[in-house]
Amino acid sequence: MQSWRQIYWNRTRKRLFDGLADIVKMSGADTPSRAPHTLFAFNTKDDLRMHATGCDGDIGGNSTVNLDLDLSSTHNARINKPATAKFWGDMRLDVRPQYQGRVRGGYAAFRNKPRPSLFGDILDNIEFHEYLALRLRVAGDPITHNSYFVNLQTNGPITTDVWQHRLYFQKKNEWEDIFIPFRNFVRTNNGELSEIQLEMSDKLRSVGISLLGGNSGVSGQYELNIDTIRIVNEEDAVSDLEPASDKEKDQTWDDIKI
Repeated sequence: MQSWRQIYWNRTRKRLFDGLADIVKMSGADTPSRAPHTLFAFNTKDDLRMHATGCDGDIGGNSTVNLDLDLSSTHNARINKPATAKFWGDMRLDVRPQYQGRVRGGYAAFRNKPRPSLFGDILDNIEFHEYLALRLRVAGDPITHNSYFVNLQTNGPITTDVWQHRLYFQKKNEWEDIFIPFRNFVRTNNGELSEIQLEMSDKLRSVGISLLGGNSGVSGQYELNIDTIRIVNEEDAVSDLEPASDKEKDQTWDDIKI
């Protein structure tokens, strides 16, 4: 396990070496890479330490939130990974008595933590990529499945802006790749859709996922596995996941019922 200081200096060293390498190779004159690029993987404990969680339970609500390493071979074997992240908890709309009328319940979320270095925060450049690609597996109470959103923060001038898009799942209890065009994200501020829609910056500060039960009046047990979050282009926005066999689907459903 790396300490915070080690992580900080490793980021600084990498940014310095990358900058020097670009100068030596004069890579600024090269054609920008359009190859798929992984922003975040969720396969080790160190991967998960890069992310922060929050929910209405932090300010007086009753929802809970967890982001744990899931070692279950039942579903991770489908993507040949020993572990993935599990975002899970209890989505509740009610709040503690002393906070009624003051706090709104019904949300849980995670996002990557800031990545400071000696040369400033590390940002992800999406200028030459068209899609955000997420490999996910939705489970938990089916009523919660349509209340997930992807949230992006950029280096734009208004730090409270969040660019948002709903997650639309086609399967349940199975892995799937979801591709969202960056042009389809909408600008929100303080949880509300902004009347003025601006062009999103191409420098990402954070990527996260939220469950907004309060917006849709949804409560229940939620569960979402995350493998990777990547950036890709049109030619790579194709899933390489093989569909589960009927036998595997039956086994997965039996495991869930147990």
